[in-house]
Amino acid sequence: MRLDKYLKVSRLIKRRTVANEACDAGRVMINDRPAKASADVKAGDKITISFGNKDVSVEVLSVQETVRKEEAKEMFRYL
Repeated sequence: MRLDKYLKVSRLIKRRTVANEACDAGRVMINDRPAKASADVKAGDKITISFGNKDVSVEVLSVQETVRKEEAKEMFRYL
């Protein structure tokens, strides 16, 4: 799955366009490497997102095309 779509589906970022802009600005990293919005996300990857002066690190547990709001938190684990 594309990185920008994963960020939206997992609800780490609310909108796909915002996720796309964050990737273009270099604020999103996969496995400690800068990632483009089209980067492929798979289970076991470590994603780091920079929100201003705060960094959020998560580990991808599952990748699903659609998921209910209550189940979105089960797609990743905070590190």
